[in-house]
Amino acid sequence: MAHSLNAKKRNRQNKKLRTVNRSRKQTLKTATKKVLGAVEQKSGAEAQTLMRELQAKLDKTAHKGTIHKNKAARRKSRMQKRVNALLKAGSAPQA
Repeated sequence: MAHSLNAKKRNRQNKKLRTVNRSRKQTLKTATKKVLGAVEQKSGAEAQTLMRELQAKLDKTAHKGTIHKNKAARRKSRMQKRVNALLKAGSAPQA
């Protein structure tokens, strides 16, 4: 248990930030699942739209400091690969 006033204040601040960070991370998880769902259903247009939203959320979360900027870049890259593969497979001429 914290005894000094500044330690008590830091505990209060950490508690607030922890809830904010959890909320932001949960938003990212939900957006990621939506993109993956669209990819699974082979819905290219929907996946592109959801991917744009996910990229914005990842950038914003990284900018706020909840996740590292390299982690955001890595997640964007990996998700974009899946969306691009879907779009390429959808536009390929069928023999």
